[in-house]
Amino acid sequence: MSSRDRVLVVACGALAKELRHLIAAFDLEGGSRGIDLECLPAKLHNRPELIPESVRQRVRAARDQYRTVLVGYADCGTGGLLDKVCEEEGVERLPGPHCYELYAGTEAFTQLQEQELGTLYLTDYLVRHFERLILEGLGISDHPELQEIYFKNYSRLVHLSQEPDPELDRQARQAADRLGLRFERVATGYGGLVDALVEIRERAA
Repeated sequence: MSSRDRVLVVACGALAKELRHLIAAFDLEGGSRGIDLECLPAKLHNRPELIPESVRQRVRAARDQYRTVLVGYADCGTGGLLDKVCEEEGVERLPGPHCYELYAGTEAFTQLQEQELGTLYLTDYLVRHFERLILEGLGISDHPELQEIYFKNYSRLVHLSQEPDPELDRQARQAADRLGLRFERVATGYGGLVDALVEIRERAA
């Protein structure tokens, strides 16, 4: 199969492990039935204003190589700018405002928000890379005083867990303690990401 017959998913690096796992579960590992996965740096999670143009550049670069390009991002804090890029480039993205709602589901995530607005959400990926993406990425490691500025209105850390893993649970609790937040774990599995991959698989068939 030539690349012109394939589908490229340009995705957030924070979804890489889960997307690869699901592709493999659909017997599509390595794009063997038409799907290739390319992830942009997960550090863009802290700079959402850079996501739209980063996606645009990769989509345009893939035009001559792939029949279809799909965007493996939700809005992710771009304030609608990613939607504008997707419209201009004629591509589609994952549904919803962010991966937290994608994993948890709209109804469950809305309930979590209504329960406590001051909630910091971490996925499995963000738990694994808490030190690099949160503490170092936000400058807290070098400037501890920033922690109070960033998190003064937060009271709870919710680990939206994709897979049962005692070590991740320990790390998530440790992250909550580090920030002085109450800890809660919510098992979401892959949530809406499964439906999104099913749709991608159908496009690649």
